[in-house]
This record gives sequence, C-alpha cells and structure tokens, in this order.
Amino acid sequence: MIDHRLPKLARMTSRWPVVIFDIDGTLVDSVDLIVASYQHAFRTVLGHEWDEAEIKTWIGQSLYGALERECPDHVDELFRVYIEWNEAHTAEWITAFTGIPELMTDLVAAGLKVGAATSKRRHQAQWALELGRVDAQLPLVVAHEDVATHKPDPAPLLLAAKKLGVTPDQAVYVGDATVDVQAAHNADMDVVAVTWGAGTRADLIAARPTALIDTVSDLGDALLRGCYS
Repeated sequence: MIDHRLPKLARMTSRWPVVIFDIDGTLVDSVDLIVASYQHAFRTVLGHEWDEAEIKTWIGQSLYGALERECPDHVDELFRVYIEWNEAHTAEWITAFTGIPELMTDLVAAGLKVGAATSKRRHQAQWALELGRVDAQLPLVVAHEDVATHKPDPAPLLLAAKKLGVTPDQAVYVGDATVDVQAAHNADMDVVAVTWGAGTRADLIAARPTALIDTVSDLGDALLRGCYS
C-alpha cells in the first residue's frame, strides 16, 4: 500500500523479506557515465548535445527504446556509438557508492533475499555490479534480455519476484528514478526511492513512492527494520 502522506511516513513493524534493486544510480555510481555516453553519441551522430536534465529522465528505461522514441531516424547509429563509447569508459567511470557494498552484505547476513531488475544488458549489468563491489551479493539479475518489455512496464520486477519465489506484495523495489517508482506501482509492489541517483527529489516525491530515502544509513533502517521517517 502507498502511504500518501509523503514525506512523513508511518513507522512499520515488519520488514520486506525480499528486496529487488535497480542498478544505475541506485547500487552503483554510473549516472555521469550514462549522461556522457548519450552526449558523445548525440555529438557524433547529430552534431549537437542534448539537454542533460532530460537525459537523466531516461535513465532506467531501455537505452534503445529511449533513443528510438527521441530520434527514430538515427536510432541504430546512436545506439552503436553510445555502446562503443560507454564500454570503452565503463571501468574508469563507474564507482561504488559509499556504504552500499556494506549494506548489501548486511542484508544478506540478515537473511533477506536480494536481486536486481534493470534495463541494462546482462554483460553491462554484471560489469557495473563488479565495479560497484556488490556482484557477490546479487546472484539474481533480471536484465534487458530477459523480458520483452521494460520499465515502466512491470515485467522485469515481476520476473525478479517470481525467480526469488515471492509474490509482489512480499517484495520491495529500490530505485533512483521516477520510472522505477512507476514500474513498482504497475507491479503492485512497494517501492523505496533514493535521492542519490538520476531522479530529482521533487520528481520522486511526485511519483509517490512508499518511502523516500536520502542516505544509505536510512536505507538500511528501511530495509532491515522496516522503518523510515
């Protein structure tokens, strides 16, 4: 159930047994790489850059889908150039968020089931998790290749929940973008939005997540003890 009293939410007495994470901007610090990859592709193919704030609203969606929607006449070339530049710079741009690897270890130690549902291709998703030092805690990743439709469609989240052996009401999705919140709503799943990624605080509040979290410490409180303020 969504508590519409945001940003002040009631204290919960139980935690979710399953946590499903977005990757980019949630578990790993990759937003700058994504923006730079888009801008390189736009400069190379179109001869100009794009509005950065608008690009950030695409993060979490299928890359090809976003490019096809915005530039259908150039989508294949933009996609090729983006991927080429992104892969060449992934290792130097993606880093771990402070506290996230330790939090993931704590979640697993506490007996929670964890997984990820992302619009990234599997190779890129696994590489990002390794660079973010959380790959060992996430044996289950639903990636772009695993579903026919992508966020805000609920398919990736529903598949992750199914693979983790639970119904949507037993899981929570954690993401940093409004598309993550929308996908969770569409899956009838609780959703924790974090403010250190691509989404603005105002946009995340407007999307009405179950909880809005500003720090990794507070995320731990929400996931391990089921409480937030």
